[in-house]
Amino acid sequence: MSALHDRTAVDLVIALRDGSVTPSQLTEHYLGRIDALNARVGALATVTPEPARERASGLTEPHGVLWGLPTADKDLSNRAGVPTGYGSRVFAGERRFVPEVSDDIVRTLDEAGIVSLGKTAAPEFGFPSYTETLVGPPARNPWDLDRGAGGSSGGAAAAVASGMLPVAPGSDGGGSVRIPAAACGLVGLKTTRGLLPGGGGVESLGGLVTHGPIARTTADAALLLEGMLPRAADGTVPHPRTLRTTAAPAGAYLAAAQSPDPRRLRIGVSMFSAWEGAYDIRLGDDARAALDLAASTLSDLGHEVVEAPRWEPDPGYAPAFRTLWMAGASAVPIDDPESLALLEPLTRWLVGVGREVTARQVVEAVSALAAFERTLVGRVGGYDAVLLPGMAMTPRPIGWYDAADPERNFAQQCEYTPYTSMINVAGLPALAAPVHWTAPTASAPGGLPMGVQLVGSPGAERVLLGLSAELEDVLRWGERRPPVW
Repeated sequence: MSALHDRTAVDLVIALRDGSVTPSQLTEHYLGRIDALNARVGALATVTPEPARERASGLTEPHGVLWGLPTADKDLSNRAGVPTGYGSRVFAGERRFVPEVSDDIVRTLDEAGIVSLGKTAAPEFGFPSYTETLVGPPARNPWDLDRGAGGSSGGAAAAVASGMLPVAPGSDGGGSVRIPAAACGLVGLKTTRGLLPGGGGVESLGGLVTHGPIARTTADAALLLEGMLPRAADGTVPHPRTLRTTAAPAGAYLAAAQSPDPRRLRIGVSMFSAWEGAYDIRLGDDARAALDLAASTLSDLGHEVVEAPRWEPDPGYAPAFRTLWMAGASAVPIDDPESLALLEPLTRWLVGVGREVTARQVVEAVSALAAFERTLVGRVGGYDAVLLPGMAMTPRPIGWYDAADPERNFAQQCEYTPYTSMINVAGLPALAAPVHWTAPTASAPGGLPMGVQLVGSPGAERVLLGLSAELEDVLRWGERRPPVW
């Protein structure tokens, strides 16, 4: 019989329901995995074994779609009674912050029946696309411990990829679910703006941040999404006005992953990046191999896969996004010089520049990005889904990002992740799927994962989950295990 952590989250939920494993047994198993691996991987910033055991022992009657399933909160989300570190020295030691009220996403997951084992590591206030902080160890990539797990949900991805958690929630303001999922060989879903509660750390301008699931398989990601949805009394998902036609009954997302729609879909393939012209955007050979493999596999599955026309970049995108990102950083709740001095160079730069942004500049940036949003939504709307690269390069080595020069650091982030932030600006759903692995090396004997993105129109999560499930059925990524396993 396979070890519990070898089983999918879907299988574990079935086992919990039929009584072949109890919430307490599952909790102890994953606490043991954390105890054995976390010092090497750096996935969890905080572990809460006693509250987890108390919660598990109290789950005597099944309720909620995730009843008894262990996971952990991202360390940008507040859980009442548990310190939130925000990946920062400002909230470490005697300065630690213990919230009295849980965030919406935490309460929703609790209602779905989860057992929280602690907090997954995140970079300072979630701003960088990598998880290497001054307050704790880096979140390392389980496929090669000399490389990073990405960010900002890097700890969540590292925990799932190494078998310390079956699934984990993340938040995504510029790629923060999809980047670590792609780096760690996982499925990561950025949901449509408004489908899930927003936020995650410092609230962002422009509605950039939403939550989403990270998992080893498509069905597991769909299962976690079911548990992240705040549902109405009739079981449907309350949507904003623009999404009412896509309201889904309970189980609809999991059903889409387990029984994909058999229709032949029209899929556009693109290498468009909104950062073209602003930074040196180059698609690496392994990233291109992943894109080509996904396209050919979808074509072999019977879909109409076509090359999208070349989309011209908007020269206003880069300055507008930078302005909005920095203006959002100005809201970091730190003002005294002693605390500001504890911030990492990148965060201190973002906060300082952001507090010099004028109201007029913010309004102009929001207007420019709204125009870009309309354009990109229209482009994607010409297809059932658009296939984009995941990252431009293989997962980056620990220490690759310039810690001293914030401008260079920002450029490096754009060059590694040039295909993600524009999806946040447009509010569209996007799924990262790990379709390809590089050739084995001494430091990465299993190879390094390379993902692609499937992007859809607003409310198209079920379409993306179905396509991902079809790819997974052929490419079998859920069966791969990293060396640390």
